[in-house]
Order: sequence, then C-alpha cells, then structure tokens
Amino acid sequence: MTVAPATPVPPPQTDARAAWSGWHLAALLLANVVLALGPWSVRLADSGPVAAGFWRLFLPLPLLFGFARANRQPLTGIPAKTMLVMVAAGVMFAADLGTWHIGIGMTRLGNAALFGNSGSLIIMVWGLMALGRRPNGFEWGALAAAVAGAAILMGRSLEIGRATLIGDLFCLFAGLCYAFYIIVLQRARATLGNWALLAWSSLAGAPVLLGLALALGEPVWPRHWWPLFALALGSQVIGQGLLVFALKHFKPLVIGLVLMTQPAVAITAGWLAFGERLTLLDAIGMLLVAAALVIARAGERSGAAA
Repeated sequence: MTVAPATPVPPPQTDARAAWSGWHLAALLLANVVLALGPWSVRLADSGPVAAGFWRLFLPLPLLFGFARANRQPLTGIPAKTMLVMVAAGVMFAADLGTWHIGIGMTRLGNAALFGNSGSLIIMVWGLMALGRRPNGFEWGALAAAVAGAAILMGRSLEIGRATLIGDLFCLFAGLCYAFYIIVLQRARATLGNWALLAWSSLAGAPVLLGLALALGEPVWPRHWWPLFALALGSQVIGQGLLVFALKHFKPLVIGLVLMTQPAVAITAGWLAFGERLTLLDAIGMLLVAAALVIARAGERSGAAA
C-alpha cells in the first residue's frame, strides 16, 4: 500500500506576496483613474489652460523634491550634461502640458485622454527606427488601427465643429511632445531616480508655461484654488507617485490594458459633468485607438510613467 504524498503547504510568504501584488495592481488602477480626472480639473480651473499647467508643475515642487530626498535620489552633484538633458525634458514636458490643456478646453474629454496618450505609439515607431527594422504584423496592426481610429474621431469632431477638430490636433501634438519627453529622459533614468527626474523637469518646465501663459494674455492667478490643487496633487503627485510605485511590477501589456481606464473615466466625466455623449461611430474610433495603444505598450521593453 502506497501512501499519497502530503499536499505541500505553501510558504507563509505566498499569501503576503499575492496581497502585495494586489496592492500594486490597485495602485496602477488608481493612478490611471486619478490621471484621467486631470482634464476635468483643467476645465474647472478659472485660470487659463496654460496657466493651469504652470500651477500643476509649480505647486507640488516641495513635495517632489522631498520625495526624491526621502528616497535618497541625487539632487545635487548632477553632471552638467545630465542637468541639460533634464532642462530639455522639462521644456518638452511644458510643451506637452500647454498644448494638451489648450486641447482639453476645445475637444471632448475622451478624445483628449486618447490623443494625449498617443505618445506610446510614437515611442514604438521611434524604437523601430532605432533598431533599424520594419514593423512586424502586430505593429503594423497598431499603426493601422491608430490611423483608422484617429480618422473616425477627427471626422466626428469636425462634424461637431472646427474648434473641436483643432482641439484634437492640439492633444495629438501633446502626445508627440510627451513621447520626446520620455525619449530625452531615457539615459538620465539610468543614473537618477524617478522622483528626482520629475522634480527637476517640473522645475525646468514651470517658468516656460508661466511665460507662455503671460504671452497669451491668460489669467494666471485664480479666484478658486481647489481645481488647481486637485490637478497638481492628483496628476503630478498621487498619479505619478502611484505609477512610480506600481509600473516596475507589471509587463507592458498589463500596463497598456490598465491604461485604457483613462479614456473610460474621461468619457464618463465628460458625460456626467459636461453632457458629452458618444455615438456608435465614436465608440468604434475610440476602440481602434485604444487597441493601438495596448499593442504599442505590449511592444515596449519597459514601462514609463504617463
């Protein structure tokens, strides 16, 4: 008679590890939800849209530098070349926020969220160019879906009004600027921590946005501060902080799928707060662009904070 082997008892740390992974997933989801509500805060701010971008970068600076120091990330003794890279990245970040915030005021929130995240596709194309190879089948599919979806959404925006289409183009240009912001920072990420990079690039980008807001004649000093504090703390501290905490624990495909909560939340906010309704054609266009972004994320070798 043989005795059945005893069922192995999982080590005590297994449950703890699963619970910790659950926290990482929750952090990733919450980060995307919080970031998706950023455009709502921009709409509610009584400063100008570019000025709102300035406050988003300026208000959380003490917290960002404090988090960098608490995590022992270098803030001084940085090589001049690396500092120059961070300044250049800050200028690109400012261009991203300035054009995106202008677009948010002109187009639908769902469109703003999708086109604002188009940097993933641009980074994919940049990576292919750097490798000197042609896209594979999935990558061609992502590009085709992105073009088709964008064409549908922009066509629908033109039906609503010329200003809505221009808003789409502003958000698309913002995605381009964000892609170059990530590309510029790639080498600096190898030597500096995420909080230090975010702090220095925010400090470099804030005066650019302030100068642009003044040049455009926008109101800078708000009457009501809470939308700007919600934007600064939500997007720049909570959203970015949770992404920094969670991104390294997931594969790019998971990150891409969770990224799709952003347009879903933005569409819901646009519908509830501003009466922005979608047609079936809008939904098809958004699904095509969303699929393209997921494929692009799946092809990335490493996630980056959005």
